[in-house]
Amino acid sequence: MRELTYTARHLVEWREVPDPKLRSDREAIVAPVAATSCDVDSAILAGHGFIDPPFALGHECVARVVETGDAVTTVTPGDLVVVPWSINCGSCGNCRAGLTAHCTAVPHMAMYGAPIGGSWGGLFSDLARVPWADAMLVPLPAGLDPVAMASAGDNWSLAWRLVAPHLRNKPGARVLVVARGSIGLYVCDIASALGASEVLYVDPDATHREIARGYGAATAETLEPVPHGFDIAVEATGRVDQLALTVKCLAPEGICESAGNHFRPGELPLLDMYLTGVTLRIARDNVRDHIPHALALAASGKVAPERVVSHVLGWEQLPDALPEKHLKPVFVRADT
Repeated sequence: MRELTYTARHLVEWREVPDPKLRSDREAIVAPVAATSCDVDSAILAGHGFIDPPFALGHECVARVVETGDAVTTVTPGDLVVVPWSINCGSCGNCRAGLTAHCTAVPHMAMYGAPIGGSWGGLFSDLARVPWADAMLVPLPAGLDPVAMASAGDNWSLAWRLVAPHLRNKPGARVLVVARGSIGLYVCDIASALGASEVLYVDPDATHREIARGYGAATAETLEPVPHGFDIAVEATGRVDQLALTVKCLAPEGICESAGNHFRPGELPLLDMYLTGVTLRIARDNVRDHIPHALALAASGKVAPERVVSHVLGWEQLPDALPEKHLKPVFVRADT
């Protein structure tokens, strides 16, 4: 089979590798049918990652189940499924506690799309092995478009987690979103749908701001600190200076979720945060537990994640199109 491989800055190529095989009766083989780039993939392709190439890329997709082991009970060949970005067994103590990004059955940070915690391949590949199919795979609800939900294995479900639980605890909260890519736009969609009284989206990109306005958000090109302005803030830029400005906008006992990949160091206004009383979370997402909730919201018709999809491209276009600067391209292939 072919595996899309990141080989150098702004360069990916198909490489032939052996087809994956079932290694136990709990595994599945899946074929991605709609795969998309995560916001962090853009940073990797630009050469800002911390892992040297070459390695297989891609960790967001909807896939068709091709083969299952005899012990798999939740999916069958032919099913459309969401594949979570992290590898998890579903039965260790961390997984049972919902900490699926910290599964103790695999090396730390085991994931698709980067050789961290072992080599699990990428989801921009013709086939992928899922080591614990019942624990990992989530059937795509009938009626949901695989293209619109290509990001459900990471960014869409992450966006749900960044804002939905907080709005449940603080109905009608004011929400600030400081972002550069799809995560922030998904947050705008979800926050507006779940009753935020105000959403401000900050992004220098005019096209992104237009999408955010379509979700009912106010927009700004740059962030000017608004003391005690927002109850909930989401920072998804990967830039510490933007995170520092974001936390300065929080109301007393406000909550800030940082979903950026902070590859570069920086300083935060700790005294300001102390005096205001700020809860700051910087973390990879334990996405598997959140996927069903995020899919249920998508199926409700209250949200429109398809508006974030910037391009729908063919599978064969991956090597040429992926390194180009697109907001959220989805690569599809014949679903056979």
